[in-house]
Amino acid sequence: MTSKLLGVSALAVLLCACAGCGDQGGLESAGPTPTAVGPERLWPTLPSATRATDDYGAGDTAVVKGVEVPGGKLRAVDPVTIVRARVAAAPDDYKDVAADVADCPASKDCPVLRGYYRDLTGDGQDDLLVAVRAPHREAYLQAYTYSGGKLTQIMDDRDAVINVHLAGRNIVVRAAADLSGYEYRTSWSYDGHQKAMLPTRDEILRTGSSHTPDTPSPSRS
Repeated sequence: MTSKLLGVSALAVLLCACAGCGDQGGLESAGPTPTAVGPERLWPTLPSATRATDDYGAGDTAVVKGVEVPGGKLRAVDPVTIVRARVAAAPDDYKDVAADVADCPASKDCPVLRGYYRDLTGDGQDDLLVAVRAPHREAYLQAYTYSGGKLTQIMDDRDAVINVHLAGRNIVVRAAADLSGYEYRTSWSYDGHQKAMLPTRDEILRTGSSHTPDTPSPSRS
C-alpha cells in the first residue's frame, strides 16, 4: 500500500513539473523563430562592370627623389623637406599650396604641420604621416615610407578634414559632408599587395549637428 502511494506521489510530481505548477522559473516560449533571409541578388542580367567610372586616387604611390634618409630612418628627415620635394615634383597636383610650401620652413604660416611617426606598413620601421593645410579649411593627408633604399609616398588624400586618429596601423579620417548633420569617416589601411594605403572602410554618419559646412567637401571620387 505504501509503495502504491509513493508511486502516485511521484507521478503527480512529474505531471506538475511538466505542466509548470507553481514554477516561476520555468522555460517559456519566445514565440516563433524568424526565418533567416539571405542576400538576394537584384537585376541578375545586368552586365558586370570591367572598370571603375571614377578614380578615387587610392593605391597611387610616388617615389620621392632628391631627399636623403640617413640610416634609413625617417625621423632623421624634416617632414617639410619631404613635402617640398613632393610638391616640386608635381606642382600641378598641389598648385593651391605650392607657393606656401616653397616658403617653408621660414614662413610662420608654413602649411606643413608636424609629422607623426608610426609603423603603418607593419615592417617594424617608423613611417611618416603629415598634413598640409589647404584653402577652404581642407588638408592634404600624406604618408611616406622608406624601404629598399627608396622614399615612397604611399598615401595622398585631400579632404575637408575635421580630425584624424591613429588606431593601431589604421588612419581614421573624419571629414565634413555636404549634407547637414552628417560627416564622412574613412579608415585607411596599408595593403601589402598594392603597397599603398587604401580606404578600407568609408562611411557617412549622422552626427546630429545641423551645421552645414561653409564650402562643399571635395568629391569622394
